[in-house]
Amino acid sequence: MSENFLSTLNKSQQEAAKHIDGSLLILAGAGSGKTKTITTRLAYLISIGIDPSSILTLTFTNKAATEMRERAYSLIDTSIVNTPPLLCTFHKFGLLFLKFNMSELGRKNNFIIIDNDDKKRILKSIDKEITTSLLVSEISKYKNSLLSPEEAKSAAQLKLYQQIADIYEKYEAYLLKNNLVDFDDLLLLPYKILEKNDELAKQISEKYQYVMVDEYQDTNELQYKLLRKLCFSHNNLCVVGDDDQSIYGWRGATIKNILNFASHFENTKVVKLEENYRSTNTILEHANQLIEHNRDRLGKKLIGTREQGSSVKVYESHDENEETRKIVEDIKKLVSQGESARDIAILFRVNALSRSLEEGFNKAGLNYRLIGGMKFYERAEIKDLIAYFRILTNSTDNFSLKRIVNKPKRGIGKTTIDKLDAKSIELKIPILRILEEFTSDELSDIVGKKNSRTLKVFMASIMDLKDILEESKMRFLDMFEETFDYRASFDNVPDGFDRQANIDEFYGYIRDYFIQNPHLGLEDFLNEIALESEQSELTEEAVSMMSIHSSKGLEYKHLFIIGLEEGFFPIIGDGCDIEEERRLGYVAITRAMDNLTLSFVHSRFYKGKRANLLKSRFLSESGLIKGCLTIEKNSAYKKGDLVQHKIFGMGRVQKATKAGKDYKLTINFGGQRRDILSSFVEKA
Repeated sequence: MSENFLSTLNKSQQEAAKHIDGSLLILAGAGSGKTKTITTRLAYLISIGIDPSSILTLTFTNKAATEMRERAYSLIDTSIVNTPPLLCTFHKFGLLFLKFNMSELGRKNNFIIIDNDDKKRILKSIDKEITTSLLVSEISKYKNSLLSPEEAKSAAQLKLYQQIADIYEKYEAYLLKNNLVDFDDLLLLPYKILEKNDELAKQISEKYQYVMVDEYQDTNELQYKLLRKLCFSHNNLCVVGDDDQSIYGWRGATIKNILNFASHFENTKVVKLEENYRSTNTILEHANQLIEHNRDRLGKKLIGTREQGSSVKVYESHDENEETRKIVEDIKKLVSQGESARDIAILFRVNALSRSLEEGFNKAGLNYRLIGGMKFYERAEIKDLIAYFRILTNSTDNFSLKRIVNKPKRGIGKTTIDKLDAKSIELKIPILRILEEFTSDELSDIVGKKNSRTLKVFMASIMDLKDILEESKMRFLDMFEETFDYRASFDNVPDGFDRQANIDEFYGYIRDYFIQNPHLGLEDFLNEIALESEQSELTEEAVSMMSIHSSKGLEYKHLFIIGLEEGFFPIIGDGCDIEEERRLGYVAITRAMDNLTLSFVHSRFYKGKRANLLKSRFLSESGLIKGCLTIEKNSAYKKGDLVQHKIFGMGRVQKATKAGKDYKLTINFGGQRRDILSSFVEKA
């Protein structure tokens, strides 16, 4: 029976699927049949008599777990399976473990799991000043780095991080008091239990004699340490992944887990799956050339199993409007030739680049869907700016005023806004008129003295900007940001880069609109984008647009990748990991099956203004254009990173500069600054 389903595998896949005892690293290239191999291995173990209940398979999503279970069961006689193997996400496993073992921490097993919204509400009740998304991100980072509140405090170098560490301590106390656990606790608490109880670790390890992990390149430090505990009494750990597709360093994944797997687990067998069943040889040749520029990789080469295919096209355009026109024309031609829009996709590194595409598709009457994101004019930061501009052109717009009166934060809460709204309804006049015409004392009677002062300053700013707008639209745009610092309010938030890129795109688009339409005003611009953002009902036949991160695991017959310019792809500057950017390039290229087009422009909005750009180094590195843009490799370390030194302990990076083949890091170790070469520390 086992030979039947094994016969559908190639030689390398069979070698991996038939491996039974000992550690195994399946290094699976893009499109090489990774899921097919690991599910066949699961079916093979069951088919040769291994107790299914002794097999544990861990994934990152419920969807992946369900797909793997269905595919494995389709290969075997399920009548021989008395107890099904446990196939679930890391966090689901953590939950099941805690239900039986929470008492090891002196806690009851009737704990409640809080979701992200609950977490935000709790943190907001503890502190209302620091951006909640920053607190959520930083506390999650601490937990996944196994840092206690005390250790976070000692590592804090700036006042902001000291405050966050204090909030972390109060947050943990709140969870403990109310017997709550958050998402990160589902991994952290099981590890803590197993770390202090070797006997229990031995029992769990003996229960699950065979452990398999999907997408191992996406694991973080905590997941690696938890796996070590699950393999306490054996070495039967099989992991499958691709170091060349490790693209989640920004959310805590560490590529060193897969790079160092063979040294972490003794006598590791490594099987490389290099035969690609997705893309043409031409596409694979360029993907291979690009990724070979990375130093931190185990090394493999995708081998095509299909035809050579047509050459990869590179579009060179003056600006994003010309770029969009070319792509729209290509897609129209494909659809007219009978190709399905569902087989076509456009990828970008920076979400803000979707704006010109959306505008072009709307004008051309082409259906599109944004995957893993939202339309440009529906993004919160863009809606905020539109609301600001609306109240500058329409003083009766209470809805817009209520949206932005506390953005950025001015200490104006919901209660104050409700009082203003009630007074507006009572007097039948807009809120802006109340703020303008009421004296400070009259306004204080409604909202209190402190809020009255704040609102009067806000109103004065609005009046000043209205005057400037009448004199000069360009000066108005400069003064608007200088007045409200809206863009700067995203400096310390996890998704700040994307949000600021969207804001820059919006500011730049307005500038271009006024240059091209000097006789039109801000109200005309707002009316035009209101029409643009209205799109007809989508059918199933729609072109997909998405970020490269969202495209992982997907494939398309016809693929366009836009924004191949330095600063957009790759993103460059402080804290940029150029090797992860290059892995993103590799992921993007290997989504293409038959046809691939890469596009770069000479001019695009950059930080709010139209700028001349250099073509991406990835175009030459992948062998698509001649010549090579040589830009110094950036450090994988960035300001704010937590690092571990074997003598000085935990510290936070303050600065990273080039020093020969290495990097010199200025690190704060509990208040003491030291300059350390990067080769002597590891990321925490």
